[in-house]
Amino acid sequence: MLLVLLSLAALCRSTTPGEPTIQCGSENGPSPEWMIQHNLTPGDLRDLQVGLAKTSVATEDYSILMNISWMLRADASIRLLKATKICVTGKNNFQSYTCVRCNYTEAFQSQTRPSGGKWTFSYVGFPVELSTLYFIGAHNIPNANMNEDSPSLSVNFTSPGCLDHIMKYKKKCIKAGSLWDPNITACKKNEKMVEVNFTTSPLGKTYMVLIQQNSVIGYSQVFEQNKTKRTSIAIQVTGESEGAVIQVTPYFPTCGTDCIRRKGTVVLCPKTVVPFPLDNNRSVLGGWLPLLLSLLLVATTVLVFGIYLMWRHEKIENPSLPTTMLLPLIKVLVVHPSEICFHHTVCYFTEFLQNNCRSEVILEKWQKKKIAEMGPVQWLTTQKKAADKVIFLLSNDVNTMCDDTCGHTEGAPTENSQDLFPLAFNLFCSDLSSQTHLHKYMVVYFRGADHRDNYSALHVCPKFHLMKDATALQTQLLRVTHATVGKGLQACHSSYSFL
Repeated sequence: MLLVLLSLAALCRSTTPGEPTIQCGSENGPSPEWMIQHNLTPGDLRDLQVGLAKTSVATEDYSILMNISWMLRADASIRLLKATKICVTGKNNFQSYTCVRCNYTEAFQSQTRPSGGKWTFSYVGFPVELSTLYFIGAHNIPNANMNEDSPSLSVNFTSPGCLDHIMKYKKKCIKAGSLWDPNITACKKNEKMVEVNFTTSPLGKTYMVLIQQNSVIGYSQVFEQNKTKRTSIAIQVTGESEGAVIQVTPYFPTCGTDCIRRKGTVVLCPKTVVPFPLDNNRSVLGGWLPLLLSLLLVATTVLVFGIYLMWRHEKIENPSLPTTMLLPLIKVLVVHPSEICFHHTVCYFTEFLQNNCRSEVILEKWQKKKIAEMGPVQWLTTQKKAADKVIFLLSNDVNTMCDDTCGHTEGAPTENSQDLFPLAFNLFCSDLSSQTHLHKYMVVYFRGADHRDNYSALHVCPKFHLMKDATALQTQLLRVTHATVGKGLQACHSSYSFL
């Protein structure tokens, strides 16, 4: 009987679906689900957090990676969720862009975990460089359809320098002395002399010691062997030294004059009490009392100094990270001639703007109902005022195969569709002669520029040839500013490729 019960319990456990986990892999291009029309799609993420993680690669060798965690929104659309895609753009001396796709191993059966908490996952990857600005964006898969809102979540993250308690384990920081603890102590012996003690490092043998009190009041250069050793030096000063700052600058081969500097503070040196012969009329207790008081004063001074060093050490090693901020969307109105293949050209360009430039794209193809209600002239005038940028999308290279596959698909332009491009060109033409409004217009073309005389007025607009001028196009979009945040939007970095 017991064997039967155990068998039934094992069978129940085998048929109960397990909790979803994630399996992540690289995916820098568009997700395949974006090309498919979905009746229902999952919502956006509830929260996105970024931190640092230290991983051991080998003995005394560490790799610092980005620790990205996200929380799913607890609603019914979670049952449609298949994966979450995360893209990271780094901006320092050069740009970097990479994406990972994290597939969920099981379908979600409930909006929250069986324990009652929200569904949270994390991914450790994306190597982190020193003092670099990163833009992290994430969205759920399947993506929203083309004419629907594309929910996503993004944050900014600036990696700290070598003084950070995690970044100090990078090999470059270790060679610059991030793990070196000189344990600096300094005390004022008299009005003209300060005694400084610190521990040297095996990384180098030359050190510069400065005593600063608004200005440099004393200095000395120290030469020692490349080993750990406690060193003591006496430095003459030219002013009041109590409370002055001691700065020890090492000169290691890998960092030269740019190595990590350490600091301490000058305190009064404890006075040594030498007992004198006691008078026969004095008691034993009266002779030891001054010595006990001196020892108590020394102990109190050392304790206060130690507490100060611990507070300063913690303050240096725990700099506050900048608060993340969600960036606003750029409204972009895209107008194009009807002969351009909508599926292979316009759609891919639109996906580039939406997914990589945080752009809210306005296309006449998606607003047929509004155009019919407002009229094309009123609709174009309204969208021009609302848009941050107006892009004329042109191409001289009309591909026959593209026409065959594009012209007969659902949503493609038909002969009865009204071509708003000439009307938009004529309506916006008056702005092209004004320097005040000219910054709002751009021309983007594929394969070859359109030099027809009918649109010669567009020659005054900035022109970009994709993908040759992709970087220049991104730089132009970066200049778009929003008065609501009071500074320029810097979110458009991508190595995206077009067909």
